[in-house]
Amino acid sequence: MNRRLNTRTIYILIAVMMITTELFPQEDDSSPFTAGADLYSSYVWRGTKYGTGPAIQPEMSFTTGFITLGAWGSFDFSGYQEADLYLSFSLPAGFKLGITDYYYPDYSYFDYSKLTGSHAIETSLGFSKGGLSLSANYIINEAGNAGSKGGDKYFEAKYDFGSFNIFLGAGDGWHTTATSDDKDKFNICNMGFGTLQTIAITESFNIPVTGQLIFNPDRERMYFVVGFTL
Repeated sequence: MNRRLNTRTIYILIAVMMITTELFPQEDDSSPFTAGADLYSSYVWRGTKYGTGPAIQPEMSFTTGFITLGAWGSFDFSGYQEADLYLSFSLPAGFKLGITDYYYPDYSYFDYSKLTGSHAIETSLGFSKGGLSLSANYIINEAGNAGSKGGDKYFEAKYDFGSFNIFLGAGDGWHTTATSDDKDKFNICNMGFGTLQTIAITESFNIPVTGQLIFNPDRERMYFVVGFTL
């Protein structure tokens, strides 16, 4: 698929989403169900780029009390696919506990083996207060086709100043390159800053637009990503 076709496809998707929003207003805010989608110039997660070209990232969730159950995915125009399920618990004092099942639809859904497994299961603990947010994440299983080794760790600190935010993340396993003797290492892999603006399309329809400049010291790569939410 060439670049011109990619761009044309994106314009069509934007137009359809805007028309759909006008014709079918959102449900009452009291509904426990939410759904939406992001469109990003590329998919960069924890300092690593996945797939090529723009990515559509749909999400839906159900929240009751302090429990949220949801699904999130990322799909680009070159064949990359990811479909994740997650469960999170909002705890007192700004803490959050969660578990995520990262799944890659190119492989069998029911394959949980070490050699060719398509699921990586991650537990997480988060904390947020004011502009500060912290997270600790741990992969509990080895899955060959998902790329996890088991015991993969990732830690991130982020501070939101209002008009912009800064972040710093470090990990091993999934998140960093192996050493020359194929041994695992822990290293900074995700750092940079981001910003958020809201563009008014109509009196009742606004689009949040985010921008991020991301540097990965471990892979010696820098990325600039822009996206918006519908």
